[in-house]
Amino acid sequence: MSVKKLGLPLMMASLVSLLLLMLFFPGAYLESALRGLAIWWDVLFPSLFPFFIISEMMLGFGIVHLFGTLMDPLMKPLFRIPGSGGFVAAMGYVSGYPIGAKLTAKLWEQNMVTRDEGERLVAFTTSSDPIFLIGAVSVGFFHDPKIAVILAAAHYGGGFLIGLLMRFHGKQSATPDGPNASRTAPAAVKGSRVQRAFTAMHQARMQDGRSMGEMLRQAVESSLKLIIVVGGLVVFFSVFLELLTQAGVMRILYFILDQMLTAVGFPPSLSEALVGGLFEVTLGARSAGEAASSVPLPYKAAAAAFILSWGGLSVHAQIASILHATNLRYLPFMIARLIHAILAAFLVMLLWNPLMGSFMPSPVFSQPDMDIASAAGGIADRIAFFCILIVFMIAASSVWCLIRALWRAGNRNPAK
Repeated sequence: MSVKKLGLPLMMASLVSLLLLMLFFPGAYLESALRGLAIWWDVLFPSLFPFFIISEMMLGFGIVHLFGTLMDPLMKPLFRIPGSGGFVAAMGYVSGYPIGAKLTAKLWEQNMVTRDEGERLVAFTTSSDPIFLIGAVSVGFFHDPKIAVILAAAHYGGGFLIGLLMRFHGKQSATPDGPNASRTAPAAVKGSRVQRAFTAMHQARMQDGRSMGEMLRQAVESSLKLIIVVGGLVVFFSVFLELLTQAGVMRILYFILDQMLTAVGFPPSLSEALVGGLFEVTLGARSAGEAASSVPLPYKAAAAAFILSWGGLSVHAQIASILHATNLRYLPFMIARLIHAILAAFLVMLLWNPLMGSFMPSPVFSQPDMDIASAAGGIADRIAFFCILIVFMIAASSVWCLIRALWRAGNRNPAK
């Protein structure tokens, strides 16, 4: 029997099993559902809903076309995406997931990005917002705002590296100008780039044609639908994770991850945080910050950076639901999240002494644990070498591609 034919029976068996677990553990089921609902109502709804509306309004006013014309010379050589991706990147990094995917889907609907460009864009613009990283994780879970320095450097720096890596995703041919010709600044418009940017914004606003009231109504309507989907997924994964815990399945996952962490030299007590972060980013980050005091702080921070960059299956489900209305594929996004998570954890270990040395003493072990410290130090050195090699290769290839793109542009437009 093929994998495709096995998919439906496995899905039905999983749903029946989940239903039985809800009947066997009604108290835990109700409590976890209320906990997920509280997270959505107290955190996600007030933080995401205004950004959803504002981003919709900005698209209607043509702000994205302004960004597209201004940032096109930067975004195309570096990331192989149109300049409008700069607007998505800015909004995605400021407001967090899933804003980047939502705006990318909007650009795809307006024929401003192709499938490959959209997949590149959503892969590196999906990130945690600074408020959650600083307020919730650093202050709330680690009880130390200085941790935000290393977490931000690893998380957002890793996202930038993912953007450089994703430029090699998809067809290597030049980006077609067709989808962008009527949306960004046309070549026929004379004047400086700033003038052409405002002209493109004005043309987009005229082409949209909606009144202010109609635009606001539609923005609220579409944003409300999306935030309800986000809330439903958060509640579902909260219940799903709690039922697996009650059934003892999580203990098996903890044991497997314990062995994997021990093999690479990480404290096995971080397995609970990583398994929790596999499903839901908030639960995993909290567990990483509240891990046993015997776990060195750099390893806790590395686990938190891994969880923030992976995003949790709850975020993945939100992204998949948004991409479902487009022809953008989920698999490139998932692979990019996994690479981003590993890179972020490595960057924490690599940058800990350079960044955190001025804030706190370098991480050391007690005298009885000197053997463990030596082993961990050797692993950290190997990780550092590996990260330096990856960064060097990415930087060298990106500089080469940038030089080649500028050289080709010069040949197409020779100086008179």
